Amino acid sequence: MPSHIREIGPKTHRIACIPGDGIGVDITEAAIQVLNALAKCSGDFEFEFTTFDWSSRKYLERGWYMPPDGLEQLKKFDAIYFGAVGWPDVPDHISLWGLILPIRKALNQYVNVRPTRILEGTKSPLEGYKREDLDWMIIRENSEGEYSGQGGTSHEDSPHAVATEVSIFTRVGIDRIMRFAFETARSRPRKKLTMVTKSNAQRHGMVLWDKVFYEVAKEYSDVEIDKMLVDAMTVRMVLNPKSLDTIVATNLHADILSDLAAALSGSIGIAPSSNLDPTRANPSMFEPIHGSAPDIAGKGIANPVGAFWSAAEMVRWVGEEKAADVLMKVIENVTARGVKTKDLGGSENTKGVTDAIAREIETLFGQS
Repeated sequence: MPSHIREIGPKTHRIACIPGDGIGVDITEAAIQVLNALAKCSGDFEFEFTTFDWSSRKYLERGWYMPPDGLEQLKKFDAIYFGAVGWPDVPDHISLWGLILPIRKALNQYVNVRPTRILEGTKSPLEGYKREDLDWMIIRENSEGEYSGQGGTSHEDSPHAVATEVSIFTRVGIDRIMRFAFETARSRPRKKLTMVTKSNAQRHGMVLWDKVFYEVAKEYSDVEIDKMLVDAMTVRMVLNPKSLDTIVATNLHADILSDLAAALSGSIGIAPSSNLDPTRANPSMFEPIHGSAPDIAGKGIANPVGAFWSAAEMVRWVGEEKAADVLMKVIENVTARGVKTKDLGGSENTKGVTDAIAREIETLFGQS
């Protein structure tokens, strides 16, 4: 081959991996194994993983999670894969504000997407739920609201201690999440969007939340809309799941509702999430929502399905839609055969499920 002609190889996607704590380490290892198998069998792309040990263990050793230039380091990657953060030796507000929340905020990841459905071969813990009853897309505002970090404490450690927690709602922040939610609803077959609020009691920020929702709705006449107070929404999710499709809610409300959704679909261990910068000026971050689970960390029994589903969303985000579809089909083929961890009623461990997924990837690509 002449020296001036170079063979074009598969596209490389550079991924920053932050395993974090507890089972975050276990499921990140599993996700990397599966993603490498997917890339190898596809042949169209490859992953280049760089792992950052920004864990609570390291925090206890050195006093910080991310180095001062940590965010600048992350900006060099195409996407971020995150395991979990949190450990009993570190107060939760320190681990959260020391790692994941700064990443979401500084990298403009103002959308959190949490799909929910009952996978093949699994079932809801509620009797009578069918797979077709529950297929939701929860859109969470991810940059402000109740997680703004505004407020303070006076007279700390005294009988007269006073703490304030200020929620921030801006027209810009509300408008952009509503537009993302309407576009998501429009892209789904039912074209239905439910907005969650608590504007009867929270009469300033939530009233603005409602107002902007109805203003934006005028531009999406093809999308059916309705409104639910967050407490009533929990009842509707349990008793009438088929009435819901796409859901948009504030930072705190969607965080809580998506955990309920995960439980209703079978296990929090299967639930994925995507922290997106829709402008694509910064890398987006993908993580299962289950947390670090210190009680089962290192035992090899964590459910890796949420990690794999999150990985599939990452694969889709970087432009490999066909491979993402394959990975989701693989996941459901494996769960349908009963290869599941204990939380889903199975008997496999993390490695058993991971190896089964990797083998099924090879099988599917071999048939194509």
